[in-house]
Amino acid sequence: MTSEHRRVIIVGSGPAGHTAAIYLARAQMEPLMFEGMMANGFAPGGQLTTTTDVENFPGFPTGVMGGELMDKMREQSVNCGTVIETETITKLDIKSRPFKLWREGADEQGEPTDTADAIILATGASAKRMNLPGEETYWQNGISACAVCDGAVPIFRNKPLVVIGGGDSAAEEAMYLTKYGSHVHVLVRRDVLRASKVMAERLLKHPKVTVHFNTVPTECIGENGLLTEVTTRDTKSGKNSSIEASGLFYAIGHTPATSLVKDQLNLDETGYIVTVPGSTLTSVEGVFAAGDVQDKKYRQAITSAGSGCMAALDAEKFLSELDD
Repeated sequence: MTSEHRRVIIVGSGPAGHTAAIYLARAQMEPLMFEGMMANGFAPGGQLTTTTDVENFPGFPTGVMGGELMDKMREQSVNCGTVIETETITKLDIKSRPFKLWREGADEQGEPTDTADAIILATGASAKRMNLPGEETYWQNGISACAVCDGAVPIFRNKPLVVIGGGDSAAEEAMYLTKYGSHVHVLVRRDVLRASKVMAERLLKHPKVTVHFNTVPTECIGENGLLTEVTTRDTKSGKNSSIEASGLFYAIGHTPATSLVKDQLNLDETGYIVTVPGSTLTSVEGVFAAGDVQDKKYRQAITSAGSGCMAALDAEKFLSELDD
């Protein structure tokens, strides 16, 4: 079997991947995108396909459904000239150029299915969840993993909310949610916050926040399709209790989809791809990273799209210099 060669291949199909594809296609680079099929647990389009109303993406004054937004991005990528394969890349060799890629089902064969002079990794990251009873039922109907994305949604306004986590992210999300919820309950499984001293003090002093130490959630309960209650357990006494809540927000971290390059690229201590500040360049020349796979701070659709643009421009510059 002869490998198919492309100048540039994009792995991933969220806002970062599609923005990179649009820019590269318009620059006559003829990009090939592998959008994945349930890669990292998501359908083609990534995390946004599991989101309902997106109200903070520019250009949609009345909001847009996450799935619809990704459909529009895909359509634009194709219209610009991107070739999209609904397949998952399961093996990658970036030790030398041309880079070698294997599609799902072919990773045991010696010869790669595809090769490329440049690769853009836009494989994303997934929020860590606890898989509580009732979680799937009320996911995006009261349960979320992004306060900034979903906190302003009407179902959360002036309602009691719950945040799970004890680090800086949890503290920041809880503080953010005080703008919208009537009260915010923070569940911390230990007897101390892991957040920085300043953030912890700010959280504990806030009049609209109650921190529940040694407490873990046990079940999500609702009615008429919406979350109404979170049951809890005290990790020391074993006592069961419940909190009235219209929203539950996970803030226990994310897992970047970097298994393909685990031993081939520089990753930080939590597994995110390390890029040169102000760029999408990685530790391997010709490999670029965009979106949540290299961003553990902002994690927004619009910032992912912006980094996708950066990756396309970085890749285009690299390829032009390769031709000289």
